[in-house]
Amino acid sequence: MKLRSKYVAIWSVIAAMLFLTSALPSAYGLEFPMTTRIEIEVETKALTTQEIPVLSAAALYGSIDLAATPVGAVFSSDLALVSAISRQVEMARSIVGAKKVAKIILTEEFGMNDSQFSCLNSLWTKESHWNYKAHNPRSGAHGIAQALPAEKMSVVATDWRTNPVTQIRWGLRYITIRYDTPCKAWSHFKSKRYY
Repeated sequence: MKLRSKYVAIWSVIAAMLFLTSALPSAYGLEFPMTTRIEIEVETKALTTQEIPVLSAAALYGSIDLAATPVGAVFSSDLALVSAISRQVEMARSIVGAKKVAKIILTEEFGMNDSQFSCLNSLWTKESHWNYKAHNPRSGAHGIAQALPAEKMSVVATDWRTNPVTQIRWGLRYITIRYDTPCKAWSHFKSKRYY
């Protein structure tokens, strides 16, 4: 009798699992179509008066005025730019990725060379170990560049708490305004222990 009740219990559990696996997706409406089609109405006037697409990261930071664009007139070049910047942000969440992104921004947007990146690498390794979540509880400094106060980074973008690219851009902007080059900032840091 005891053996029979064990078999009944096991088969009951198996039957319940089979029922749940077949019933749950439809119960919660999780049956998705295999394909998705997006239709965007585009006015022909919008296509003929299209400006040359912006080819830099500045597009994400305000040069595209979506309020002035006709409904549905978001062009593929704009979407590609947003996609590229999103990939850059995700890559910069790791230490190696943040270094790669910083080197690209430093050389392409600030026109500096590898020796300047070497100084920047030394500086930000000492400051935050390239961790975009780095926070100094004593001083309140935050991010890869250890901005103090951290709210200063909002001059670049308001997502400075979660976006390592915003922190990198702010840090490079700060260094060029205050010290001119990362090597001069690194030299100041070595003598004063801050920059």
